[in-house]
Amino acid sequence: MVPLLLVLLLALILFGAGFAIKVLWWFAVAVLVIWLLGFVMRSAGTGGGRGRWYRW
Repeated sequence: MVPLLLVLLLALILFGAGFAIKVLWWFAVAVLVIWLLGFVMRSAGTGGGRGRWYRW
């Protein structure tokens, strides 16, 4: 009974970690798209100037 519970617990932990990693991958892709859009907006919106679309 105990080995079965340990296997089920391990499966649950691995499933949760896999889900969290997948969510982080989608978050990283979203940040990359926003970052790339910033370059497009900066180059198209300023006419070649050194303007920034963010305030850092």
